Amino acid sequence: MSYKKARHILPVELLELIQEYVDGEYIYIPRRTEHKKTWGSSTATRKELEVRNSNIYNDYLSGVDTATLGEKYYLSSKSIQRIVLKEKRRRKE
Repeated sequence: MSYKKARHILPVELLELIQEYVDGEYIYIPRRTEHKKTWGSSTATRKELEVRNSNIYNDYLSGVDTATLGEKYYLSSKSIQRIVLKEKRRRKE
């Protein structure tokens, strides 16, 4: 997300009206519902996590215990358990 200067994009009247409510503060203006993006759609993070979770599940199926997987992937045992359960359900479908 990048910041834009309000005085460069808003009419003076609107800027003055906004300043009555928020003078010199940062505000976030949310996207319209029809323009919202899903999480991870702008980066490769979602795909990277899918690959990582798949690897965790495959390691688990190979007999690696959750504590060892937690150390290997820098996650808590509880997170490993959650990922394993989610992958198991996903692969059943």
